[in-house]
Order: sequence, then structure tokens, then C-alpha cells
Amino acid sequence: MERAAALQVAGWKAVRAMELTPTDESLMHATAEGDLAAFEQLVLRHQQSVWQTAYRVLGCRQTAEDVAQEVFLSIFQAADRYQPTAAFRTYLRRVVVRRCLDCLRKRRPAPTDDVWQIVDPTTSPEQDAAGRERARAVAQALNRLPANQRLAIVLRYYEGLRGQEIAAAMDTSVKAVERLLARGRAALERQLADFLLD
Repeated sequence: MERAAALQVAGWKAVRAMELTPTDESLMHATAEGDLAAFEQLVLRHQQSVWQTAYRVLGCRQTAEDVAQEVFLSIFQAADRYQPTAAFRTYLRRVVVRRCLDCLRKRRPAPTDDVWQIVDPTTSPEQDAAGRERARAVAQALNRLPANQRLAIVLRYYEGLRGQEIAAAMDTSVKAVERLLARGRAALERQLADFLLD
């Protein structure tokens, strides 16, 4: 048994040595072997998307940073139990979703004044102000949605995931995701009716 494990470890090291850009899965296996540089690479590769998802769901920069740290800590602690039955990104999203839902269950987020919009240097100040106002209204409307609807909306429209990917991340069915998206869109349309008319 120990010989088989040693061969497996040697195999992972050989695969890693051959890879120019190691896969997330091989980095996780290296992390399980105690390679902190591999874990650092995983964090650097995914920290921005983890933080953005958490921020868009939770609406607070500091809380999103805390959740992102918790996500990576839990992934590090579970590295030896990681089994690549799905893509690492699917696994990572599932951890992010669970942490965000845990956080939302503990507290209801306050609407944020921060906007999720990158300022376009080619627009006029009036257009910038209107864009910021629209982004603020969308953020506040998102914050008023139930947690699962908000999460489905963020994963679909901000992260660009498809129904099956969202279902995997939320550990639910594609039909349930479709219903969450439909209810979330309907609620957003009602809340943002003034902006839709403009």
C-alpha cells in the first residue's frame, strides 16, 4: 500500500514537472503534499474571482475579503481530502457559494454605496453620474433579493456561468436554478422599473 502511494506521489511530481502551466488539480495535489508554493499559485490564480463573487453577493468589501480568506483557508485545510471528480473551479465555486450563504444567513447585508462599474474615460461626467446611479440602484435591488436568488443572478450575469455550472456550484438542479433566475429577474424588474423606463 505504501509503495502504491509512493508511486502516486512520484507520478504527480512527474506530471507537475512536465506541465508548463500546472492545472488547478495538480496544484491541489501538490498542496496536499505540503507544497505551499503550489497553494500560493492557486490563491493568486483565483483570488480576484473569489473576491468579486463574494463582493457581488454580499455587497461589502470587508466581508468579501473575510469570506475570500475563509474560502482559501478551508481549501487549504481540505487539500489532502480533495478528489478531482469535477473541475477545480466547480469545487472552488461550491466553497464560495457555501461561505456566502452562511454569511447571508447570519446577517442581512446593508445596501452598499460602492458601484460595480468601471469608469469609461470616453463618457461625459453626466453619463458617468447616471451610470453610477444605475449601478447603485442595481446593487441595492440585488441586496433586497433572497440569498439564493441573489446568488443565482450574480453567478449567471456577473460571473457568466451557465445553468448547469450554477446548479453544480449551488448544489441544486438546473430547473431550480431556472426558477431562481426567473424569480430574481422578475423582482429586479419590479424594483428597477424607473430605470428600465428611461
